[in-house]
Amino acid sequence: MARIPVTRSISIGDEELDFSTTRSGGAGGQHVNTTDSAVILRFDVAGSASLPDMVKSRLADLAGSRMTGDGMLILRSEGSRSQHDNRRDVVDRLLALIRDATFVPKKRKATKATYSSKVRRLEGKAKRSGVKAGRGKPRLD
Repeated sequence: MARIPVTRSISIGDEELDFSTTRSGGAGGQHVNTTDSAVILRFDVAGSASLPDMVKSRLADLAGSRMTGDGMLILRSEGSRSQHDNRRDVVDRLLALIRDATFVPKKRKATKATYSSKVRRLEGKAKRSGVKAGRGKPRLD
């Protein structure tokens, strides 16, 4: 039972990853019709004991349509003709997703607009108003 390190504090066990293989789509001739080179990875995010709850919720948001309703993350790789390369690619993509989910964005502090930014905004509005006023019919006064 090897563990795959994700961050300093998070690692995933091999037993949590479920791999299956299937035939790749697209052109490729006789080779692609006889070998199962595409790799599908299933990772049970909801049932994983390796991930904290905050990471699980962020991972569900990041995964989008790759996450099923019952918390299963499904990734597929068929870019290479080699099953080994596709397996490595799908694991790398999973680890990158989990690393992105561990990042906690800073909360934005609301700040007051500066005097010069207000002046620039009002000058821009006045200039735009003048441009639009010049588009009207000329008055015959």
